[in-house]
Amino acid sequence: MTTPDLNLLVTLDAVLAEGSVARAAKRLHLSPSAMSRALARLRETTGDPLLVRAGRALVPTPRAIELRERVGHLLSEAQAVLRPAQGLDLQRLARTFTLRTSEGFVECFGPALLARIGEQAAGVRLCFLQKPDKDSKALREGAVDLETGVVEASTAPELYTQALFRDHYVGVVRAGHPLAKGRMTAARYAGGRHILVSRTGEQRGTIDDALLPLGLTREVVTSVAGFSTAVGLARVSDLIASVPERHTRNLRQGMHSFALPVPTPGFTVSLLWHPRFAADPAHRWLRNLLREVCADEATDPAADPVR
Repeated sequence: MTTPDLNLLVTLDAVLAEGSVARAAKRLHLSPSAMSRALARLRETTGDPLLVRAGRALVPTPRAIELRERVGHLLSEAQAVLRPAQGLDLQRLARTFTLRTSEGFVECFGPALLARIGEQAAGVRLCFLQKPDKDSKALREGAVDLETGVVEASTAPELYTQALFRDHYVGVVRAGHPLAKGRMTAARYAGGRHILVSRTGEQRGTIDDALLPLGLTREVVTSVAGFSTAVGLARVSDLIASVPERHTRNLRQGMHSFALPVPTPGFTVSLLWHPRFAADPAHRWLRNLLREVCADEATDPAADPVR
C-alpha cells in the first residue's frame, strides 16, 4: 500500500478554508500553477473533485465539507506535537479565554478566579458564556476554551475532563417565608408552590420522582431556564426554588436555605476541554487555577449554612 503524502493535508486545509485555489496559493506562498498541480493530486488521492465550479465561484463538494473539520483538527494536533515546549511568562501573557458555564457558576466562583488572575497574569481576560445546552460543538471547534458541567454518556468521548467538586440540591425561599420556621418535612415541602429549573421546559424532574414513593406530588407553577433566575424569583415571591448548593451559594445570601426532605442524588461538576489545548501551558495554568478556586470555595468557613 502506497504511503500517502501527508504534506497534502496542509494543501487540503488551505483549499477547504479559503474555497479558492488562488487564495489558497497565496496563503501557502505557492504559484497558481503549483497550487493547481497540488489540487490535482488531492483530487486523485481523495477520489473526489473537492471544489467544483458554480458560476464564477468554486463550491465545496459534500466530501470536502465532511473533511474540513477533520483536517483542521489533524493539523492542530500535528502542530502541537512539533511545537517546542516553552516556559510560561505570566507577567507577559496577554490572552482572552472563553468559558462556558451554567448559571450560578460565575457568581459563585468568578470573583475569586478573577482576583487570582489579576494577581498572577494581569493581561489575561475571561469571557463567560451561558451554557444553554450540552452540545460539545463549541469545544471541538475551539470557540470555547473550557466548559463546566456534568459528564454524561452523551458527552463527546474525545474531550478531556477533570472533576471540580460534588454538589447536591437544596431548597431556598425568601426571608420570612412560612417554610423558614419549623421542621421541614416532605409534606410541607410538597405542599408549597414550586419553580422548576429546566433548559427544555419540562414540568417534572428528579425531585418529583423522589416524592412519588411517599405518595406526594408538588405543584410546579413555572419553569425557568437557569438557577439564578429561579433564586431571583423565589427571593421576591412565596415560591420555592430547588437549586444546586455550591452553584448558588452567593446567589442565596439573605434567603432561607434548607436541606431537601427527600433523598436526591448528588452529582459531580467537572471541567471539560478539547485535546488541542491539553499541552498548552497557558491553558494548563488556567485549568489548575480554576481547580484551586473550586477547592478553596469548598472549605470556605464563611459559606452560608444550609439548615
